[in-house]
Amino acid sequence: MDMAKRLAKKAQQYIGIGCASGALAMCVLMPTAGYAFGPEQVPAIEGGETEYLDLEKDELKFGFIKLTDCAPIVIAKEKGFFADEGLAVEVIAQPNWKTLLDNVIAGELDGAHMLSGQPIAATIGFGTKAHIITAFTMDLNGNGITVSNSIWEQMQDVDPALDTSQPDHPIKADALKPVVQSYLAEGKKLQMGMVFPVSTHNYEIRYWLAASGIHPGMYTETDIGGRSDAEVELSVTPPPMMPATLEAGNIQGYCVGEPWNQQAVTKGIGVPVTTNYDIWQNNPEKVFGVTKAWADENPNTMLAVTKALIRAGRWLDETDSDGKLVNREEAARLLSRSDYVGADYDVIKNSMTGYFYFQKTDKRSMPDFNVFYKYYATYPWYSDGVWFLTQMRRWGQITEAKPEAWYHAMAKEVYKPEIYLQAARMLVDEGYIAESEIPWDSDGYKPATDAFIDGKTYDGKKPLAYLAGFEIGHQE
Repeated sequence: MDMAKRLAKKAQQYIGIGCASGALAMCVLMPTAGYAFGPEQVPAIEGGETEYLDLEKDELKFGFIKLTDCAPIVIAKEKGFFADEGLAVEVIAQPNWKTLLDNVIAGELDGAHMLSGQPIAATIGFGTKAHIITAFTMDLNGNGITVSNSIWEQMQDVDPALDTSQPDHPIKADALKPVVQSYLAEGKKLQMGMVFPVSTHNYEIRYWLAASGIHPGMYTETDIGGRSDAEVELSVTPPPMMPATLEAGNIQGYCVGEPWNQQAVTKGIGVPVTTNYDIWQNNPEKVFGVTKAWADENPNTMLAVTKALIRAGRWLDETDSDGKLVNREEAARLLSRSDYVGADYDVIKNSMTGYFYFQKTDKRSMPDFNVFYKYYATYPWYSDGVWFLTQMRRWGQITEAKPEAWYHAMAKEVYKPEIYLQAARMLVDEGYIAESEIPWDSDGYKPATDAFIDGKTYDGKKPLAYLAGFEIGHQE
């Protein structure tokens, strides 16, 4: 029996609901009314014996950007999870998100740590056109919004409640609005950085600003910079350059992943005012992306890679009996290496071990600042893809209104839970993960949530209703 048929038969036995034949057979999943949204703690588990796949390609090159949320790729390599699958993986830093995506499309890289919006944007043709898919979400949360010391002092003048060593959180952009207006009155605009036009960072800083009535600008067919009607101008800055660009005064704030918010605190040049956990609790951040053509040509290799990444995510979130993360300090040391993130261990350790400094006087426990496995974090949710599509439409990157069915169809073109579930089923059988850690009976949509900084409810099954609820941006 060839490998494709053997895998399909195994999946049929395990899931018990019948699978179509083929190496990446899609298992029919029946939605349920509700389910527990993932274990809150991830205890250690004894592994078993790896079932080796008949790999089409066993020497791979993966790209990443120097951010702590590249951790699953780094850990899969350094802890031997790739090797356990028979894979020899080279992990290569990329200078920026565009180059990373271009290298995946050109075949210079087999896959990469990607912004969640990149596969969606490429597939629908915003920017570079290519069919990119993901079968693995790398993490939840992990970003922050930092403002310069000068802007923070002006926000404190507007709202004296902020003028304390430990102000109440979350901090909305309400106190920033009069500062923005004062800039406009002088014929200037506040300049803020984000990492890429289709990054979570772009959508998060826009969401934060708009929730307080500050217009972050619109994309149009003639304005690819997204500055039409903007009261605050957003521009692209590579993540490692954010602190230096802020210190030079070229921007007055930014939204970026770690360790570059904590670096601003360490250097004394800025104040993180909010994290994306407060903008949207447990939001998807990065994914592992490959071209659809690569996945089609290398189905067993794709499964093997997904297996290794799931194990890496689990390792990163393992806890002891008291719920303490047991592997994060080791992960921070690995990430601090110059060939990976290349920031100081102590800076990386802050957020990776469950703490976050808003100021040197304001260290807070944030155990969910970085989530790599619990809450079903690694599952590729259709509803995540739909959310990014709503934001692309809200801010004009999608230039025309689309019917509701289009949002769901596009999400399913990119997000591939069928691959994930086959990989996960193998890991359960091998003893590396527990049955309860995977949402087997999900229809791919998370429950509706209002855990946003403005309290609005997002239901991934109703994208048009969600768009219609915003005051700023396209509403259809």
